Amino acid sequence: MTAFVRGCDGSVLLNSSTGQAEKDSPPNLSLRGYQIIDRVKAALEKECPGVVSCADALAIVARDVTVATMGPFWEVETGRRDGRVSTFSEPLTNLPPFFANISQLISMFRSKGLSVKDLVVLSGGHTIGTSHCSSFTSRLYNSTGKDGTDPTLDSEYIEKLKSKCKVGDQTTLVEMDPGSVRTFDNSYYTLVAKRRGLFQSDAALLDNSETKSLC
Repeated sequence: MTAFVRGCDGSVLLNSSTGQAEKDSPPNLSLRGYQIIDRVKAALEKECPGVVSCADALAIVARDVTVATMGPFWEVETGRRDGRVSTFSEPLTNLPPFFANISQLISMFRSKGLSVKDLVVLSGGHTIGTSHCSSFTSRLYNSTGKDGTDPTLDSEYIEKLKSKCKVGDQTTLVEMDPGSVRTFDNSYYTLVAKRRGLFQSDAALLDNSETKSLC
């Protein structure tokens, strides 16, 4: 989703001495693996200086990580140019937030030239990785259902999440696709259908007939 900001230009890799780059923005604080890209880029520069951009390196590593976690292989077209601008504010207005409803999601994807199917497919990226509790605890303690819970979230899943995430927890990490966090598969969609999508934006896929039929 980092390409939502300025396209596939690797701008999320840029550092800021004042903490005002994309990677410093709240939506990106849970990103990991920058050091892997650094090592790959260093090896590339040793073999062919000034040829492969950081943006291409990032795209290729993303493909290789997908393959390494039992996902599909695809040819990565190269030739991307590295961006030189990276700002704190742009992820806040360009990246789909975890609390987005289905109308907001469809609108944001369409503004980038992406379809409803693209929305559902790219949401499947939540099959890999973790999230801080703060991105979904409002669904556990500050929603419209019983005891402040989100009525669109499976009750048993709520109890499991509450056992890990207490009110105000800003540090605990939770798997986005429990039991399959290191495997690139379609179990994310199975969980969404069972009302066990971690984020409000996951649950929102069931609020539209087209997105629901694609899950």
